[in-house]
Amino acid sequence: MASSRRSPSLLIRLDGRGRGQLQRQISASIQRAILDGVVAPGTRLPSSRVLADDLGVSRTTTLLAVQQLQAEGYLTGRRGSGTYVAAELPDDLISRRSARPARLKHPALSRRGAALVAAPQGARRLDGPPRAFRIGTPGLDLFPVVLWWRLASRRMRTITPTQLDYGEPAGLRVLREAIAEHVQAARGTRCGAEQILIVAGAQQGLELISRVALDPGDRVWMEDPGYPGARSALLGAGARIVPVPVDGEGLVVEQGARHAGDARLAYVTPSHQYPLGVPMSLARRLALLQWASRASAWVIEDDYDSEFRYGARPMPCLHGLDVDGRVIYVGSFSKTLFPALRLGFMIVPPDLQDGLVAARAAADQHPPVLDQTVLADFIVEGHFARHLRRMRVAYRERLEALLAAAARFCGGRLRVRPTRTGLHAIADLNGADAVAVTREAAARGVEVAPLAAYHAGPERPPNALVLGFAAVRPDAARRGMERLSAAIEAARRRPTGRRRA
Repeated sequence: MASSRRSPSLLIRLDGRGRGQLQRQISASIQRAILDGVVAPGTRLPSSRVLADDLGVSRTTTLLAVQQLQAEGYLTGRRGSGTYVAAELPDDLISRRSARPARLKHPALSRRGAALVAAPQGARRLDGPPRAFRIGTPGLDLFPVVLWWRLASRRMRTITPTQLDYGEPAGLRVLREAIAEHVQAARGTRCGAEQILIVAGAQQGLELISRVALDPGDRVWMEDPGYPGARSALLGAGARIVPVPVDGEGLVVEQGARHAGDARLAYVTPSHQYPLGVPMSLARRLALLQWASRASAWVIEDDYDSEFRYGARPMPCLHGLDVDGRVIYVGSFSKTLFPALRLGFMIVPPDLQDGLVAARAAADQHPPVLDQTVLADFIVEGHFARHLRRMRVAYRERLEALLAAAARFCGGRLRVRPTRTGLHAIADLNGADAVAVTREAAARGVEVAPLAAYHAGPERPPNALVLGFAAVRPDAARRGMERLSAAIEAARRRPTGRRRA
């Protein structure tokens, strides 16, 4: 059966000054592409007629070049189908293909690049669709795809030439108005559409803030443990990260002020600390804002999944307490809708608006306009609020399934901490190392992460796992926990000693 792999074009350079026959130049270029792996075995090549038209030569020239490569074993012809790269190359060609020139010396990574590579990365994903217990992914199986498709189709039928042109760097006005109305009702803050900046996911928002608000060498408070994506954004801006511990009330503001009172910025997840899940107490919130005012510092509030609560009372966002204009609120639709949408937003203080809009325009001009229009319709027509209500019920069910499965299969070896908000839970391990369990679980097709993967400070992290439950149906949670139990048992039989991720 013919391969479905197709090469749409080949980059063939011809020397018009007579250095070698055209036929030989064409065959040498195709041969080089095969040996370098540019075209894989089984790839269908353009016809000799198409090659001749592309190169501006006679068809006889390209036909002779192809026939020569067929004779040498590089290509094979299939009657009525076309010409393909040979599925099995001769031994001498394989040896030539595997030969690699000596590694050339290139410039090293920048200090920022090296810091990014060395930074803790958090959870590692296995290939394939969501599985037990993937972290950071919502219930994609419950997303109303047909409704979204209908909204997108309606927009496509009425799209105008103006909407095909460049859009506003700050984002579509109707979407910014819809978001401002939602966060005021749902998160207890005050803002207008002019303060909203649409970004390509919360991660881009963090990148833009780091670029505009920080100079290389500025000190920044970072929750420890904390979100690796924020750490990467800060490191990319050349910031000096000061790990600040988190306890049962959230970020320990007093310790941050003692070690780096002159910091330029603090990054926090006050509604649902990532990854521990504890909310920041009112006393700590007020202390953080007081420090920011004294130090003339900014505060990033990452409100990534606070929409989902299970018996917990809604807690207003930190931005709602800010009377000094120091809090930059970052929100995301990756957790409330789906990650591939790549849309998020920021509530921007007036002093940063010009700089962030300019940085937004410099990054990629604006998010895709069609996606913004569909999202705006989804919010304005009430679908977003209904979806959130539905998902709260579903996630409570999935959390309960996780707890029941842990009790049934893991007993006293895995204790899930109380979880009343968000999309993941922390589970303490007894008798097995979290890093070893993570490896054993991956070998069994289960995704978990050691809590140590989110730590950067000097303190020894608890021996615990981070378990996502939002993307895991109850039946899959039971199967996944059974495999995780086997992974814990295997790790107990192979003691490796506690070590940092």
